[in-house]
Amino acid sequence: MKIALAKTVVLYGLLLAGLSYLLSLIKFKFLIRELCVEFYVGMVALMFTALGVWMGSRLVRKKREPVEQFVMNESARDHLGVTSREIEVLILMAAGHSNEEIAGKMFLSLHTVKSHVSHILAKLDVSRRTQAIEKARSLHLIPKSGSSLG
Repeated sequence: MKIALAKTVVLYGLLLAGLSYLLSLIKFKFLIRELCVEFYVGMVALMFTALGVWMGSRLVRKKREPVEQFVMNESARDHLGVTSREIEVLILMAAGHSNEEIAGKMFLSLHTVKSHVSHILAKLDVSRRTQAIEKARSLHLIPKSGSSLG
């Protein structure tokens, strides 16, 4: 990949050098009488700009990886008795939000969020939020980071 890119850059560099040389020949021959030097300088600048934009877009282009759609494990959810509101709280916990932030986002009181968190910890049989998130991801109750809800 890098060798091909280097070859492309060298090829276009030589092409631009050749075009610059051609323009200088034209300038010294006969067109100098009709066109001013600024025109030639502008043409070379325009070609370099167009080539720079094109090469920049080629070099910066990102290859998109397919995003895996998340499918919740409904049987595990039903077996554990986790409610849809608790799943919402789990997703916000996994995103790194505090209880206060979760309360604000879900339009709940702080006490209600704390109740949901304690129910989640009990239902998943864990003692910490990080353990709950890890277990919920392993049971496919919430998406892993980078997955999208589907």
